[in-house]
Amino acid sequence: MNTFQIGNHTIGQGQKPFIIAEMSGNHNQSLERALAIVDAAAAAGAHAIKLQTYTADTMTLKGAFTITDENSLWNGRELYDLYKEAYTPWEWHKPIFEHARAKGIIAFSSPFDETAVDFLEELEVPLYKIASFENTDWPLLKKVAATGKPVIMSTGVSSLADIAESVQVLRDNGCKNLVLLKCTSTYPATPENTNLNTIPHMQTLYNCPVGLSDHTMGIGVSVAAVALGACVIEKHFTLNRADGGVDSAFSLEQAELQALVTETERAWQAMGTVQYCVQKAEEKSRIFKRSIYIAKDIAAGEKLTAENLRIIRPGDGLAPKFWEKVLSKTAKQNLKAGTPLTWENL
Repeated sequence: MNTFQIGNHTIGQGQKPFIIAEMSGNHNQSLERALAIVDAAAAAGAHAIKLQTYTADTMTLKGAFTITDENSLWNGRELYDLYKEAYTPWEWHKPIFEHARAKGIIAFSSPFDETAVDFLEELEVPLYKIASFENTDWPLLKKVAATGKPVIMSTGVSSLADIAESVQVLRDNGCKNLVLLKCTSTYPATPENTNLNTIPHMQTLYNCPVGLSDHTMGIGVSVAAVALGACVIEKHFTLNRADGGVDSAFSLEQAELQALVTETERAWQAMGTVQYCVQKAEEKSRIFKRSIYIAKDIAAGEKLTAENLRIIRPGDGLAPKFWEKVLSKTAKQNLKAGTPLTWENL
């Protein structure tokens, strides 16, 4: 499993989770709000902020499609109009990237066509994200791979063959550092359709680090993903869900993003290794194990019984496993109540 360096962060298996705050269209067409989202993501401890680089015209055609799914957040919206509302103006990218660098947070983007890659190369992005709906666009994959920069690719709405082919296209065209993200492309997703057990399987199958593009509500699913080996977590992020916006309903707010950063790191720290022995950190706690103690004064030559012995804390006496063995034995000397029983007493 390979790792790679982006700025001060090492990304890959065995590394601290890399947390990406996805701005998407949550800037609500305000550059001031976009910059404030960067500030909030940095303050929450996210490692990166991600944009999406497209225009309505590079995504679709006017009149091509209207969403008619009653369960969709965007039911009744024409695709072209939705992208026109959600897109991040290209002239905003440079000030957003510069602001992110000033705040000590990595900024990068998902290009949605080849012209977007050319544009992002001019801005010297350090890595690329391939969105689920673009992961079978081979010309785009070849263009991104040819930059030689690390690629994070989501795997929503993809068959096993789709993913295998896309991975091969990327690797054959210059991509040396690849992270796949388990992704369920429903908005929002549910825990039931997230299927996190795919993560370790995907790691083995494609021999690369794997993370999660998480569209569920809250942070529990992301924390569980890290426990299963996810090394990258991407979550949509906004200042305030109540402000609205195309993705606001399933986006985290600052306090939640901060909790995500904290709790995923705790989950990662807790994984450790296979461990059964008494750890060094536990040595002082050994005293609280139970052992056999003298419960009543016992005279020399007197038999030990369940009435004059007890199994209590601390653990300075014989282990409880010797209970039946010591019963009916006789005391070698006078034994005072409250003292631990030892073999020398018998």
